Amino acid sequence: MKKVNLSRRGFLKATGLAGSGLVLGFHWTGCTPDGTPAEIAKVVLEPNAYIKILSDGMVTLMSPVPEIGQGIKTAIPMIVAEELDVSWDQVKVEQAPLAPDLYIRQAAGGSQAIRQLWTSVRTAGAAGRRMLMEAAAREWQVPMEELTTNEGVIHHEKSNQSVTYGDIATKAADIEVPEEVELKDPKDFKIIGTSPKNVDVYDIVKGNPLFGMDMKKEGAVIAMITHPPAFGMRPKSVDDSAARAIPGIKDVFTITAFPADIDTPWTGNNAFPELVVVTGENTWNVMKAKKALKIEWETVTPGENTADHISKMEEQINAPLTEPDRIDGDPDAAFKKADKIIERTYSAPFLPHNTMEPMNFYANVTGDKVEFEGPTQTPQRLRDTTAKIFGIPEENIKVNMLRAGGGFGRRLYGHYGVEAAQISKKIGAPVKLIYTREDDMTQGTYRPDYRVKYKAGIDAEGNLIALTVIGTGTSGGPVVPNRFPAGAVDNYAAKNYSLDSNITTGAWRAPRSNFIAGAEQSFLDEVAEACGKDPMDFRLELFERSKTDPVGEKNDYDPDRFITLLKMTKEKCDWDNVPSGVSRGLSAYYCHNSYIAQIVDVEMRDGKPMLQKAWCGVDCGIVINKDGAINQVEGGILDGIGHAMYGNITFNNGVIDQQNFDKYRLIRFEEAPEAIETFFVDNGIDPTGLGEPAMPPIPGALANALYRATGKRLYHQPYIFELEDKDIDLG
Repeated sequence: MKKVNLSRRGFLKATGLAGSGLVLGFHWTGCTPDGTPAEIAKVVLEPNAYIKILSDGMVTLMSPVPEIGQGIKTAIPMIVAEELDVSWDQVKVEQAPLAPDLYIRQAAGGSQAIRQLWTSVRTAGAAGRRMLMEAAAREWQVPMEELTTNEGVIHHEKSNQSVTYGDIATKAADIEVPEEVELKDPKDFKIIGTSPKNVDVYDIVKGNPLFGMDMKKEGAVIAMITHPPAFGMRPKSVDDSAARAIPGIKDVFTITAFPADIDTPWTGNNAFPELVVVTGENTWNVMKAKKALKIEWETVTPGENTADHISKMEEQINAPLTEPDRIDGDPDAAFKKADKIIERTYSAPFLPHNTMEPMNFYANVTGDKVEFEGPTQTPQRLRDTTAKIFGIPEENIKVNMLRAGGGFGRRLYGHYGVEAAQISKKIGAPVKLIYTREDDMTQGTYRPDYRVKYKAGIDAEGNLIALTVIGTGTSGGPVVPNRFPAGAVDNYAAKNYSLDSNITTGAWRAPRSNFIAGAEQSFLDEVAEACGKDPMDFRLELFERSKTDPVGEKNDYDPDRFITLLKMTKEKCDWDNVPSGVSRGLSAYYCHNSYIAQIVDVEMRDGKPMLQKAWCGVDCGIVINKDGAINQVEGGILDGIGHAMYGNITFNNGVIDQQNFDKYRLIRFEEAPEAIETFFVDNGIDPTGLGEPAMPPIPGALANALYRATGKRLYHQPYIFELEDKDIDLG
């Protein structure tokens, strides 16, 4: 049993009880015809913000983090239920609304929810269990230390007494919140590490309303927006006569969603603050009216072109390396002594998020109050931004979170919620704002385009003696200076540049890592070949060096965990025995506090490379939901393969060339690996990130396998152009 010692103040803050104490609530299940309560329903004990215990023994657990498909709505309650010691069959899960005073972290991003909430939600469950046990001990007049619990029942073996949580719940109302609780030893976990079904799965399969697009509110007006056709433009005049003639159209007007004189948090990231709005009775007619608008646009800043972006980035990475972000040893001197020098450039284009559910949000502004409901990754930032723009108190803004049909970073930015609120305020009615797919794909908040140049020096004995990396990208470079191979090379330097643009960019599943991991691992494979070494042995050699004699002191990875993971992966895929006709690629990367090793097997069929199998080794500490974790890994692998092979967004004078799926290529069924095998390192370490880490390495493993299958090294995403000997498509 692990003791967690907290001051009373610290405990209250950690579990969300500060200022609320213990709440005993009642509700009525029915009334007589004259309105008199027919019966008192179940008594509810709420020992903290995460738990509601009913008298029938059922437990409602609150999930405070937005659910965007990562399974957090199932995982957080699993942790609470584990420490509360109830059966999963006794559990019902509800999505908590935004309540910063009760919950520590109500955001989905950075794969950090489980990692940051692990101790606090365990503590919440353990505290609830402790209070129920104290109530039973007091009732039976026995020492609490003699009590045990199992699946929502408290037992006293000596007196042969038992009581359910539901039956003792009311008597725990006056028990003080404990200042110290004991947490389970992981070896005693009953729920954590199992595979309960996603709590929403049956509603999803049946098509029951869960998502923002499903939501219907009485009196809500449908709204759609039209933004400029190119970055750097804004509306000048609007001819709305044809739009207004369409039945059911209520109004057409322009709004400035984000006033220029108000500095909003990054969640307000939006290239098009000035919008043309159409409101009406139903989605179809509003869409028709939107298309009927005749708008004159004016240019504010010059439209940009993909070719110009590439040229500017080439200038940056090919400039002399000065003032590096990190430098070890003397790379220049080492390169002069090198027997071989390898220099390669890698690139990736802008990418949209393409969430299955386009942006949508409900807003109702009444006086100085705002009610929001919809899918968002950052409800508190939406609230704070709205409060700042509208000049109203934050506590006057309510945000209810709905399950999101995908996030990937797209819903970190709450501009669409602010837009809905501005429209509601303008028309004096509740509004449901809906983006079309084209609205979403052309609005921006893209994954930045990136370019990076690696240079390696190899001595006559086949040893890597120097490595430099210079990277750049729109609104920030991709290089992480203190990450591997930093610490494993005597002479090393890393530098990031940044390219300014009026094209909006933002977080996209595993920011920076989603590109740099593949580039780095592709380059290391080529270096291993030049050194005359096996790719697996080469990496293990570098990690052993950073373990036994590390270079520098700021290396942000644990080489021991990498070594353990690579050896496990080597064994799982039988690395040294590749089947005849199969070409194999390897990649390993660390990000979001987790370690991933991946293998891809490619087989040539009728002259076309087909992905036969992928292996993925994961070190993310304790796994909460085994099946849920596997789902995240498999999704990350498919996402990474699809975008590395086919994803591409290009610009001509600020206009996006790929505005819908007719021109934006996604992965298809036959292009996915025929099988994916996922396995986890069981090291008992507290959980780390998993929603993002499985995606970044896979482009490298894929590129390395394709090289062995086709003889072509791949440097520029999407890989399909190089594989087919085509020029990069610039639109």
